[in-house]
Parts: sequence; structure tokens; C-alpha cells
Amino acid sequence: MALRRYNASRMSGWLLILAFVMTVSASVLNMKRASVCNGHAELCNRSYGNTTFLGAHDSFAFSSDPFALARDQEVDIPTQLGLGVRLLQAQAHMKNGALHFCHTDCVLFDGGTVQDYLTTVHTFLQANPNEVLTFIFTNPEGVSLPNVWDPAFQASGIAQMAYVPPSIPTKQSDWPTLGEFIDSGKRVIVFLDAGADTDRSVPYILPEFPMIWETPFSVTDASFPCSVDRTAGPLATTDHMYMINHSLNKDIFGLGIIVSDPLDAPTTNSVTSIMANAAGCEPLAAGRAPNFVLLDFVNIGQGLQAVNQLNGLA
Repeated sequence: MALRRYNASRMSGWLLILAFVMTVSASVLNMKRASVCNGHAELCNRSYGNTTFLGAHDSFAFSSDPFALARDQEVDIPTQLGLGVRLLQAQAHMKNGALHFCHTDCVLFDGGTVQDYLTTVHTFLQANPNEVLTFIFTNPEGVSLPNVWDPAFQASGIAQMAYVPPSIPTKQSDWPTLGEFIDSGKRVIVFLDAGADTDRSVPYILPEFPMIWETPFSVTDASFPCSVDRTAGPLATTDHMYMINHSLNKDIFGLGIIVSDPLDAPTTNSVTSIMANAAGCEPLAAGRAPNFVLLDFVNIGQGLQAVNQLNGLA
């Protein structure tokens, strides 16, 4: 009888331990499971490759000075993010031995160092743990990924949050859901237009054009005719994600000097104009909405409202 009592007591103890472990495990799982993603519960189970994000073109090039012709935004990075921007686009150039974000040339507009920019974004990401964010950066000078780009990402803290897909290129249909990104802690996706296709030494810096095609840029036609302007790699166009460059530009005095005009922004960034552009592109993407809507002057117009409609949220 004593032996039986001992066995029963031991079994009871193990059952208590098992119940405790299961309770803790369930609690941890519930804590990790994102219930709101990029501001909407409906997006948590939505594939990244089937979601539309609001983008800021030349996000670093902000100024409230109406005579700053090289600007493409009026508000700073934190304000852009607060307005719902979840794609930040920027162009990089070397200046005095450091990588800066500059508009064509740092003489025209110097947005500061890439590291400082990324640190600002990292602050936002830390304060907003349920947000998935994309970078699309241009690298016209072919600056080294391991020697220059990666140190900036590492120092800012964003490298630790960057997602690495299991294979490259990744089809539009094969990306994780927003909830999976958030649960994993790897909720930043980094694309580079040049260099990452041939140099894979920094795995989280992904080549853009094998996975994303773009419409033409520097558009001066307010009807925004759609065509595939930049793409690469073995995937079919319909297996790419895609971005519409939805910013209207002016050719100053017909001299080929292209500048964006905030006076056009209320119309260009309206729901009507954005939805018409998206509708014109959908036949090239098997009927899918664009993944990225890239705008100038994101604080003007109805960009987020249009993106919500494209996501079926409005």
C-alpha cells in the first residue's frame, strides 16, 4: 500500500508539472501571436505578398520650404510613419567617406547619414512592435554591402530585425503573413536596387528587381499609364510583387529638369487618382493590387485611405 501511495503521489506531481508547463507554453504562444498588424487585425493573416503598403518617395528629402525644389516630402520621417507610411524609399551616395541619403547629388539635397536615418526608424519600430516595415533603397554608386551598408544597419539596430527569406527570388505568393513577421521579430524587409543581386554576403539585404517590378518614374502624364518599367530575374511578371510610382512631376520650361510639385499633390494623392492607377496595372499582375503605392508629399491627399481600400479595409 505504501508503494502504491508513493507511485500515486509521484504521478500526481508529474501531472501538476505537466499542467504547469502546458499553461506557461499556452501563455507564451498567446503572447507571441499578433492580433493587430499594421493597425488592422484583418492584416495579420494576410500574406506580405498580397498586401498594399503606403510608401514615401525620397523619404529623407523633406522640407517645409516651398523654394526647396529638390524636396519630395514636406514632413520628417517620424511624421511620415505616423501618417501610415510603411515603405520608405531613399537614394544613397557617398559623401566625405560616409553613406548619405541624397537627392541625385548631395549638393542638391543632403538628408544626412544612412546610419542616423536608420536609427530614427529603429526608434519608431521599438515603440511600435506590431508594425511591418519595408525599405527600398537605391545604390547608384554600387557602394559595398558588407563594408558600408551592413555596418549602418548593424549600428542602428535594424539588422537584428531584418527578415531573410529561405530562397531568392521569392515568389509573390510565398511570403509570410504580417503576423508571422511580427511573431518572429523579423519584421523589416530590406530591398536594394543594385548590388544585392550579385553580392549575397549580407543576406538580409535583398535584390529588388528579381522580386519587385516598378512602373515608370518621373511621370509627367497625370493619367499614369501603366507598364512594367524595371524588372529582372527568372520569375514571371505575375510572380513578382510590384510598386506604382504615383508621383506627378513637372518639366521646368521644357528643359528636361524634372521636379515634383506639391500643388498637384491633392489631386495626385487622391483616392480617385491612386485607384485609377492601380486598376490600370492590375491586368499586368494577374488582377492583384499593387504591393506598394509610392507617393510624394504623403501628408497631402488621401494616400492611406486609398491603400486601405486596396487592402479591402474600407
